[in-house]
Amino acid sequence: MSTHLPSSAAHHSHPIVFLFLNVPFGAMSGFLTVTVAYLLAKAGVPAESIAGLIAISYVPHTWKFLWAPVVDTTLKRKQWYLLSAIASGVGIYATGALPANAASMSMLTVIVLVSNLAVTFNSMAVESLMAHATPEHEKGRAAGWFQAGNLGGYGLGGGAGLWLAERMSVAWLPGAILGAFCVLCCFGLLFLEEPDESHRANGLRYALIHIGKDLWSVARSRLGYLGLLICFLPIGTGAASNLFSAIANDWHASADTVAWSNGVMNGLVSAVGCIVGGFICDRMDRKHAYALFGVMMAACAVGMGLCPRNPTTYVVFVLLYSFITGFAYAGFSAVVLEAIGGGAAATKYSLFASLSNMPIGYMTSVDGWAYARWGASDMLYVEAIAGIVGLFVFIGVARLSQRIAAASPEVVV
Repeated sequence: MSTHLPSSAAHHSHPIVFLFLNVPFGAMSGFLTVTVAYLLAKAGVPAESIAGLIAISYVPHTWKFLWAPVVDTTLKRKQWYLLSAIASGVGIYATGALPANAASMSMLTVIVLVSNLAVTFNSMAVESLMAHATPEHEKGRAAGWFQAGNLGGYGLGGGAGLWLAERMSVAWLPGAILGAFCVLCCFGLLFLEEPDESHRANGLRYALIHIGKDLWSVARSRLGYLGLLICFLPIGTGAASNLFSAIANDWHASADTVAWSNGVMNGLVSAVGCIVGGFICDRMDRKHAYALFGVMMAACAVGMGLCPRNPTTYVVFVLLYSFITGFAYAGFSAVVLEAIGGGAAATKYSLFASLSNMPIGYMTSVDGWAYARWGASDMLYVEAIAGIVGLFVFIGVARLSQRIAAASPEVVV
């Protein structure tokens, strides 16, 4: 498996740079799902229409691995980031500039789809720069800061965006401010070097062949297929958080309590969790760290189900769950960074990231089914059980692969 690092790796920048570079990715999602969704609901747009609009935004992120090779074979990564940051900033501005009402939904759908397509290039450029610029011993920290930018940006786009929208009489101004902030994040590029591009020297056909070989080398390595397995298993998904607002009445939590604990505070706590989790990942085996985070999340879910139901308990466990979710996000990215090495990093990381949406999606459905059938506590127990079962599957496959590798030295590990 390729683990190429630039010759300047010894003079790398602090990984906090990846926090700033990944803010636009999270800010776009937060602005849509919190600020715009709130304004649409306030204008009387049906919840089903708002949910459909948000669902459309996920389509490019699910399929982005299909166009990820474009980033690995054409322009420089910094150029892709610059273009995408500008397009994303304009997209956030346009999303906020349209009147938040039912008449705007068709145009808003188009803008949301195009904007989220643009921001996929933003994340792919950052992922590639991070994979090439980060030395092996700092991959956990880099992953933590990277995911902190994602979750912190979500809080910025949602919390700050809604705060501005509620206090400004000019409807387009909040989107313009957030869009401009996304463009300013480009200054982070000054602290990174452009990765090696020697594989592009012989033309597009050779570059695509190189990407294919690079993907295969990851898939057949032990780290690679264990990383792919993680993408499908319900370990540390954080799926229950998608329903915390819906089940808040079971804890007698008010609307303000839900907004506070699931909004800006949630983003800040989870971002701190990412940073701490990334630090832990550099102090122990990253696969073991990810497994540990999965156990912690399952324990948190069980604890929330067992404790008395009151607003205080709700806030404590929602924020604790968010903190552990930050651990899990950092752990996932750390495992992926370790598995993909350098090379066609945008394509490889995008494949892992796209697949990782699957357990989040199916566990959200399972949690919703369990809640409707048995109630809130049993929903949390079901999520915990699924996580532990997934963990045992992962441990079993990891041990089996280790034995096979020991018995067959020619197997790539």
